[in-house]
Amino acid sequence: MEKILSDKEQIILDKLTMLYVIETMEIPLTEDSILDICSVKNTWIKNYMDCKAIIHDLVDSKLLYKTGNEEKELFALTYQGRECLSHLYKRIPFSKREEISTYLQANKLNVKSSQEYNATYSKNEDGSYNVELKIYEPLIPTPIFELKIKAPSRQSANEAIHKWKTNAPSIYEMIYEKLINID
Repeated sequence: MEKILSDKEQIILDKLTMLYVIETMEIPLTEDSILDICSVKNTWIKNYMDCKAIIHDLVDSKLLYKTGNEEKELFALTYQGRECLSHLYKRIPFSKREEISTYLQANKLNVKSSQEYNATYSKNEDGSYNVELKIYEPLIPTPIFELKIKAPSRQSANEAIHKWKTNAPSIYEMIYEKLINID
C-alpha cells in the first residue's frame, strides 16, 4: 500500500526523482527529454507543469546547471546536486529507483539519439518546406553537422525527418569521408 504524502513531501520526492533520473542517464539532458522521461512516458512526476517548474527550481537551487545555448539548452547535475542526491536518494522508494533504472537502461540510446539527431521543418510561402537536419555532440552547444534541404510537401518533410533519426550517423559518415581528406 502506497503511503499518502503531503504536498511538501511530494515536491521533495519529485525533485529527488528528477535528480536521480538525470544522474542515472549520465549525460546532460534537454528540458524536453527530462519532461518526456519523467512525466510523459512515465508518471514518476505526475503533473507535466510541475515537472517543468521543478527543472527550474533545481537550477535556482544550484542542484542543476544549464549548459549549451538557446538553441540547445542542456541540464546536468551540479556537485551540490550529486551531494544532495547521495544523502537523500533512499527517500525515493526502492521500487521506483528500480523502475527508473530499468527504464533508462532500456531507453538510454533512444534518449541520447533524440538529443543528438535533431530535425525540424518550416513551411515556405510557395507551399514547400525547409527541412533542417542537425547532429549534436554531448556537451557541445552548436551542431557539428547541419544539412538544409527543401521538400515539396509536408509529407516528404516528415519522411525526411523520420529517415534522419535512423540514418543520420551513416549520412554524416559518408559526407564526411567524401569531403574531408584524412591522411
